[in-house]
Amino acid sequence: MGLRRPLTCVEICAGAGGQALGLALAGFVHVALIEYEEEYCNVLKLNRPEWNVICKDVRNFNGKPYEGVDLLAGGVPCPPFSIAGKQLGKDDERDLFPEAIRLIKEIKPRAVMLENVRGFLDAGFDEYRNYIFKSIEKLGYSVYVRLLNSSDYGVPQLRPRVVIVGIRKGECGVFEYPEGHSENTPTVGDVLYDLMAENKWEFAKKWAKGANKIAPTLVGGSKKHGGPDLGPVRARNAWAELGVDGRGVANTAPERDFEGMPRLTSRMMARIQGFPDTWTFGEKKTAACRMIGNAFPPPVAKAVGEKIKECLEYECINSGSTESLLREIV
Repeated sequence: MGLRRPLTCVEICAGAGGQALGLALAGFVHVALIEYEEEYCNVLKLNRPEWNVICKDVRNFNGKPYEGVDLLAGGVPCPPFSIAGKQLGKDDERDLFPEAIRLIKEIKPRAVMLENVRGFLDAGFDEYRNYIFKSIEKLGYSVYVRLLNSSDYGVPQLRPRVVIVGIRKGECGVFEYPEGHSENTPTVGDVLYDLMAENKWEFAKKWAKGANKIAPTLVGGSKKHGGPDLGPVRARNAWAELGVDGRGVANTAPERDFEGMPRLTSRMMARIQGFPDTWTFGEKKTAACRMIGNAFPPPVAKAVGEKIKECLEYECINSGSTESLLREIV
């Protein structure tokens, strides 16, 4: 058997690269990443100079030159369906599902992976959600949808995300969502202890012992709303139970004699989101916190990406009849 060719991917609404990094770790090679915001584009180029980052509105992106790639992926904007937003769904100008459907039609990928917030599954969006699924099915895909909790895949926060997968009919492999193993997920204290102790804070060990749960979902806010903090009052209260002051974000770890509840740095936030320490988010703290808080955790994208890859690389067996195929399997 010869070497397999790498599986290719076009990603829309790439953000700061959480999904892209996860898919790359799963074995996909990006031939194009489309992102609208210049700051995010710069971060993508900074972290992966070899990536073909196209900095433009996805509405103006022509998918036809990329026809036949293996995977079309994207984290279409969540404000239309987010509880934190106005939940306007298809009436929200930021709803890019129609563009995703257009690009599926133009690119004709073997597989599709789209993620969104839990609110996408709310009863109020039943009609629109069914329209989206039917539209993808009409283009020749079997559609799967599931709510995944990031904490089931090693990420130390709950962070529920809806992951929609489409597999082109005719592929021999059968797609299955990755199994979760929440018992292996580290606590916030486990993940952040070394960063909290960076400046020799004398209470770091005690703090880590108290931060013995997973975190609430990190929030990033939009370009217009949300500063460098850990979200609204409810979220801050949940962080306080872990011994974290969520009213702001720190520039550095606590000093040796610091007393009270420490604040997270943007690097700590990135760890909680599942990014490696080598992934940088630029020099502006507010922008970095927004990028991190809005990202799709790389470990979750990797887990789903591996299952899509497994499905696409499944080899068809031409045996002539079902009966002979069963004999071969036995």
